[in-house]
Amino acid sequence: MMDAARMNAEELASACARVMWDDDQASQRLGMTLDRVAPGTATISMTITSEMTNGHGICHGGYIFTLADSAFAFACNSYNQRAVAQHCSITYIAPALEGDRLTAAASAVSRRGRGGIYDIRITNQRGEHLAEFRGHSRTVKGTHLPQADGKPEA
Repeated sequence: MMDAARMNAEELASACARVMWDDDQASQRLGMTLDRVAPGTATISMTITSEMTNGHGICHGGYIFTLADSAFAFACNSYNQRAVAQHCSITYIAPALEGDRLTAAASAVSRRGRGGIYDIRITNQRGEHLAEFRGHSRTVKGTHLPQADGKPEA
C-alpha cells in the first residue's frame, strides 16, 4: 500500500494520476493518453477520428473540451486532494481535422484555500494553437491515496 506522506511532490502527482487513470473510462475510451503529470500540471493527447467530426467536417468542439477537461482534472488532482470542476470555459481559435493529434497541456495559475485556477492550451501535432481552456477547481472531501494511518481521508 502506498503511503502518500512518504512521497515527494512528483511521486505523489504520479501516484494520484495512476489511481485516477485506472477509473477514467471516458478518457481511455476516447483514445486519450496521459503523457505527463507533475504537481499542478498534466499533458494529455488524443487523435481525432472520423467519429469525432461534425457536419462541417471538423472536430466537434465537445471533444476538444473533453480533452482539455481531462488534462485539467489530472492537473488539479495531483496533490492527493480530490478536486472537481467548478467552472470551465473554452475559446476555440482554429479547427482540428480528422487525423490531427491534439495535445492539452494544463498548468496551475492559482491555488488558494479550496479553489484553483488552471489554464489549458490545446495544440495540434504541428504545434498550432487551437483552443484555450480555463478551469476553476474546488477541492472536496477525500484523497486518492491513503494517509499515514493507511486509510483514505473521508
